[in-house]
Amino acid sequence: MTDLTPTSRIGGGTATEAEIGRQPDVWREAAEIVAGRRAELDAFLAPLLARPDLRIVLTGAGSSAFVGEVAAPGLARRLHRRVEAVATTDLVSDPLGRLAEDVPTLLVSFARSGNSPESVAATAVADEVLSQVHHLVITCDPSGRLAETHAGRERSFVLLTPARSNDAGFAMTSSFTSMLLSALLVFLGDQPRTVEALASAGDVVLASRDRIEALAARGSERVVFLGSGPLGGIARESALKLLEITAGGVDTYFDSSLGFRHGPKAVADESTLVVVYVSADPYTRRYDDDIARELRAGLGEDAVLTVRTGGVDSASDWVLPQLDGLDDVWLAVPYVVVGQLLALHASVRSGVDTDDPFPGGAVNRVV
Repeated sequence: MTDLTPTSRIGGGTATEAEIGRQPDVWREAAEIVAGRRAELDAFLAPLLARPDLRIVLTGAGSSAFVGEVAAPGLARRLHRRVEAVATTDLVSDPLGRLAEDVPTLLVSFARSGNSPESVAATAVADEVLSQVHHLVITCDPSGRLAETHAGRERSFVLLTPARSNDAGFAMTSSFTSMLLSALLVFLGDQPRTVEALASAGDVVLASRDRIEALAARGSERVVFLGSGPLGGIARESALKLLEITAGGVDTYFDSSLGFRHGPKAVADESTLVVVYVSADPYTRRYDDDIARELRAGLGEDAVLTVRTGGVDSASDWVLPQLDGLDDVWLAVPYVVVGQLLALHASVRSGVDTDDPFPGGAVNRVV
C-alpha cells in the first residue's frame, strides 16, 4: 500500500489526497465484497442475462455517469450483448427518447451518495416507462436515498462499495474507481489475479509522485486527455477531475484519439499538455500512437505523455508492465489515478482548497 500522508506534501493532508492514496487497498476490499455476495448476485442476474433481448443500461450523473462510459464498451465486448451508458440527467430530462424501446432492461445505477435528485428519479422514470425493468444499484453510501429506496425491493439489488470509498472530498476519486471495479467484477466474475495486478499498478503510479509533480510544474494553461473505447471514459473523467479541483483554473478537454483530429485539435498549442491513455488492443493502439506522434511533432516531445502497458519506459512514455495482457476496461482502473494525481498537484500549485474548491457554492458536491 502507498499511503499519501500529510508528510508527502502533495495535498497538505487533505481528504482528497488520502482518498487517492488508499485506492489499491480499497480495490482489494471491493473485490472481497463482490466475492462475498457472488451467490446472491448470480441468483439475481442469471435469469436476466439468460434473456437474449435484455438491454443493459449503465447510468449515473457526472463522474458516476463516466463509470458507465468506461464499462459499457468493455462489457459489451465481453458479454456479446447490448450495453449502453446513458446519464441519469438524460434519462430524467428525456425518458421517452432514451428508453424508447420497451424491452426487458437492467438499469445499473452508479452513485457516490445516491442523494442527487436524478439518482432516484432515473429509476422511477424507468419503472414508469418500461414494463420490464430490474435495478442493480452500485453505491458507496448505505444511507443514501438511492440505496434506501431500492433496499428489499423484489426487482432490485443494492451492492455497496467499501465504506472507505465514500469520498469526503469534493471530487470523486476512490468512489469512482471502486464502483467501476465492482461493476466489472459483478458481470465478468471474480478475478483475484486481475485485481491484484490493478492494485500493484496503482501502487506504482502512487509511488511515482515526482513524475506527476513534474508534469504539473509545467504550468500548462490547458490539458487534453485522449483515449479510445473504454479509455475514452477515463479521458473524460480525468478532464473533469482537473477542472473541478483547480476550480476551473486549468482548461481541460477530452476526446478519442481519432476524434481529436476533427476540430478539437485546434486547442493544442505551446501551452498545452496532452495525456494519451494507450489501448492494449493492437488495432486501437495504432490510432493512439499515431496521434501521440503527430502531437509531439507539433508541440514537442515533453508536451505529450502516453500511459501504456508495453514498450520502453521514458519521460514521455509511462509503461505499467503489471497490466500487460489485460483488456482496456481493466486498465481504466489504475490509469485514471494518473489523472487524479495530476489534478491534485495542479490544485495545490494553484492554491485552491482541494477538498472545497467552490466555497461559495457555485458548484456543489451533491447536485
